[in-house]
Amino acid sequence: MRRNDRTGFFDWSLTWALAFILAASSLVLVAGDAAPDRVPSLVTWTPETIVAASSGDAFRGMLLAKRCDHCHGSEGFSPVTSTPNLAGISALAIWKQLEDFRAHKRRSRAMEPIAESLSARDVEDVVSYYAKLPIYPDPQDNRVFPQGQPSSSRAALASRLVTFGDGDRGIPPCQACHGPVAYKIGVPSLANQNGDYVLDELEGFASGTRANDINQPMRIIAALLSEDERHALAEYYGAGLGLQPAGSTAKK
Repeated sequence: MRRNDRTGFFDWSLTWALAFILAASSLVLVAGDAAPDRVPSLVTWTPETIVAASSGDAFRGMLLAKRCDHCHGSEGFSPVTSTPNLAGISALAIWKQLEDFRAHKRRSRAMEPIAESLSARDVEDVVSYYAKLPIYPDPQDNRVFPQGQPSSSRAALASRLVTFGDGDRGIPPCQACHGPVAYKIGVPSLANQNGDYVLDELEGFASGTRANDINQPMRIIAALLSEDERHALAEYYGAGLGLQPAGSTAKK
């Protein structure tokens, strides 16, 4: 009789164990269904997408970009330090960001509806226009770039991070991805970027509120940087020091 009780107990336990496993499996399946929400970007670089991002009509893009002038400036240089400059940025880089806004992988109350209103051809043409804009000022442009020069100590701090990174913390040099003069094809240019915008994006990556970086390089790096380092880098690029080889701005 005791053996039968024990057998009944094991049968009951096995039933609940199986029920628990099935419930857990269903949760895994639900999580699997939701996984695309955690994908940072729907952009995949293929010969087709590279051609799409590189072959727009710049003249048509100029006409479409008139609606962008209020924020990004008529010459691609914004009059507001917290708004990004777009002039001269690689077409591949701008194309990816617009596609991420369209897919809601990069969040912005202003940019998501604007990007959604553009057709695929519109995006190709607009990025072609901005990529071809000159980066040198002329009498019509109302840019706020460059901002004031940072102190020598903060410039030196930023310069070390740009040139060498910090191996002890696993931080690579900024120029490894963004280029030795803050420009590289396919990567967001920092050579002519407004400082407050750079700071906002670094803080967004650090907090995870911006999460459209494939393989998370910027989220990891920005989170490893101290607040003072993020400010120093923003001031460095906002002052136009990214246009110089990083080593030349280091404190002597």
